[in-house]
Amino acid sequence: MTGTAESPASPGTLVLAGTPIGDVSDAPPRLAQELATADVVAAEDTRRMKRLTQALGVQVGGRVVSYFEGNESARTPELVEALAGGARVLLVTDAGMPSVSDPGYRLVAAAVERDIRVTAVPGPSAVLTALALSGLPVDRFCFEGFLPRKAGERLSRLKEVAEERRTLVYFEAPHRLDDTLAAMAEAFGEDRRAAVCRELTKTYEEVKRGALKELAEWAAEGVRGEITVVVEGAPEKSADDLTPDELVRRVRVREEAGERRKEAIAAVAADAGLPKREVFDAVVAAKNAARTTP
Repeated sequence: MTGTAESPASPGTLVLAGTPIGDVSDAPPRLAQELATADVVAAEDTRRMKRLTQALGVQVGGRVVSYFEGNESARTPELVEALAGGARVLLVTDAGMPSVSDPGYRLVAAAVERDIRVTAVPGPSAVLTALALSGLPVDRFCFEGFLPRKAGERLSRLKEVAEERRTLVYFEAPHRLDDTLAAMAEAFGEDRRAAVCRELTKTYEEVKRGALKELAEWAAEGVRGEITVVVEGAPEKSADDLTPDELVRRVRVREEAGERRKEAIAAVAADAGLPKREVFDAVVAAKNAARTTP
């Protein structure tokens, strides 16, 4: 009697599901369907996920597991094995799209490495919503996520992008907002325009626009809620603005952010469209002037 070998199961699918950032009625229609049919639902907060399913009037059909920062590394292999065995795994975070400043990146990377299909249910985005409401240029932007909590590291990170001409988008906790805006004013200039977007799509939604100095003073009085900060990019310098002093200032900003002087000089020269020698000479001249100044 001969038998036939069992064929291996076809890999499953990892679904990244966008969830409402405030108003539950913003949930995409496909979200309810995926919640009801997924074999495994991995949730950043199972209690919040339960409240979401109740609001949507949907019953989760599969197994529910927690997947948050504290267990992300340990749980990822388990979920990948479920995917490899043919399961459809739905990943939901507290708000917005998984892996964007939320758990998910490790699981996506691991699934891709195993040639497992990854797809998404598009949903609300705090980044794009804040950007659209800010009144600042939206044609080119970069998302910087959360800044370091320590003051020195935060200022250093900001100085790294002080000359970035694209609009910048950040997430921040309300109790650190005033310090962050003050650091931005120091790194970018007090008059740089920005918008603080608070409680987006919720009842007390507010967008406060103004110069960084003004916003820092406003935030010092205390701000509550989920915060997204949008900052205008650096103004483009004309050839007349690129004085030796300005070139030296740019090099110093990069050095303070951790770059070696040689690398900083090369980067400043490339950004300005100048020979490296011209920037180098400006730095040396400034150094010599500092030595001779009584």
